[in-house]
Amino acid sequence: MNSELQLQVEHWLAQDPDPRTQAELRSLLEQQDEQALAARFAGRLEFGTAGLRGIVAAGPMGMNRLVIRQTSAGLGAYLLEHVSDATERGVIIGYDGRHDSRIFAHDTASVLTAMGIKVRLTAKVAPTPLVAFGVKHFNAAAGIVVTASHNPPQYNGYKVYWGNGAQIITPHDAGIAAKIELAASQSIPFLAHEAGINQGRLQLLEDEFYQRYRRAVMQAEVLQPHTAPQRVSIAYTAMHGVGADMAEAVLSDAGFTQVYSVAAQREPDGDFPTVNFPNPEEKGAMDLVIAEAKKHGAMLACANDPDADRFAVAVRQDDGEYQMLTGDQVGVLLGHYLLSHARSEQRLVGTTIVSSSLLAKIAKRFGGECYTTLTGFKWLMNVGMAKSQPQAQFLFAYEEALGYTVGNMVWDKDGLSALVAFAQFTAELVAKGQTIWDRLEQIYREHGFHLNTQVSIALTPGTPDIGAYLREFPPAAIGDQTIVSTEDFKTLERRFADGRREPIELSASDVLIYRLANGAQVIVRPSGTEPKIKCYYEVVEPMNAYDSLQSCQVRAMAAMARFIDAHQASLPK
Repeated sequence: MNSELQLQVEHWLAQDPDPRTQAELRSLLEQQDEQALAARFAGRLEFGTAGLRGIVAAGPMGMNRLVIRQTSAGLGAYLLEHVSDATERGVIIGYDGRHDSRIFAHDTASVLTAMGIKVRLTAKVAPTPLVAFGVKHFNAAAGIVVTASHNPPQYNGYKVYWGNGAQIITPHDAGIAAKIELAASQSIPFLAHEAGINQGRLQLLEDEFYQRYRRAVMQAEVLQPHTAPQRVSIAYTAMHGVGADMAEAVLSDAGFTQVYSVAAQREPDGDFPTVNFPNPEEKGAMDLVIAEAKKHGAMLACANDPDADRFAVAVRQDDGEYQMLTGDQVGVLLGHYLLSHARSEQRLVGTTIVSSSLLAKIAKRFGGECYTTLTGFKWLMNVGMAKSQPQAQFLFAYEEALGYTVGNMVWDKDGLSALVAFAQFTAELVAKGQTIWDRLEQIYREHGFHLNTQVSIALTPGTPDIGAYLREFPPAAIGDQTIVSTEDFKTLERRFADGRREPIELSASDVLIYRLANGAQVIVRPSGTEPKIKCYYEVVEPMNAYDSLQSCQVRAMAAMARFIDAHQASLPK
């Protein structure tokens, strides 16, 4: 075996506090499995704007107790250097129901308290939105959630909030990463749990903290009910995650008495035994909650993902079957509902470049403003805070990947408050004798039927650099439709067909957006995690007086198929 690799492994073993991962590495050493060891020591699990996320495994490329301790020491050092009162403001830590989450959270607390930083640690599992809420509530210097959200069971993660309550962005991500590299070469401080409590550095957040979030939802101005909710029936699943207790509580507080939880998925279970993939977007993931909805004839089949920051819903149709709403449909429905009730000075909404353009048209209709950011709630929230003014206060933001934030109680996606808002929206429609499908049709008749879809192109070693090709040979049309503008986020320039140019006021990213004369658009960007190019398509089909929702959808789907075929044919092979 490579002697340098063996020395790396032995050095790691001398620091690793976990007997399980020690045994994993020793077994590989005994088997002389150089390939497996080299993979575990090929670098370091990268810390970025999403914090850490990876497979639980031994070595610096995996999620494990030593990586967590080193990461916490790096974060602590960065906070002490950049936040003058970090020790007093402290850090709030929460964790989800995955197998290693609790010990990872406790290790994080022990490292930070040893560095003199006050820590508030949830006494039990907590939905991610509660930690984001806690950062603001306690005016903490930072927040940490140990969660892998909707990733497969073998994953875990370490999500970091800055003191403003939003996920970290540049330059904090790079600054923390540099401190982690330094911490990994030093001895890691550690204060036992009991000692931290005795010294007043560690506070356990008991039920009162959870009730504070619950009361905040109940009292939020944008979540006040506008009609009696008793007629709305809801099937709900936590998808083996940590959302059930709070979801049921906030729905009850809002007056929803017909709520039926899927018992088999209600309690946290890191194995996620009833789903192949614990993500509501995945095929089959909503099967049990839809079955529960059919059992009770419920209007809605609702789901949170395992850490309850995302929200998904299927809606009963006239034939008794249930249709999943897309993330964009939920976003525009919630946006329309909230804007229709908002104060004139609270009509700032936001979405991302890969989400539907429809929210911007709805906001304009209500005299509001819609901003657009790069993908990710870190951008939606940080930009939303920066844009919020006394006469243009933040109201709502969403991204198509089932993320929604309602009001400014939490500066991150919150599947619990989104659940309440959607239930209240449904109650208002029921009181008017209308359905969700009626409201969608009303919106589409006014603004056009907006259909969105995504296509991924797998890249092989021989595939040309598609972005470079498109920049060298900029297209003037896609199919028979003229391109009226091209937005290049690498150069941060918007170019129009008539020759005009204007700057794009967003962060640089490898993204191209083409807007067509018929209102369609396509966004082309490389995946950040896989060898593929992602293309996000939108077509807009006008609804005429003779159209039904179904007939217009059929026409839009045909237009989408033609658009995708024309665009894919134009790309280099």
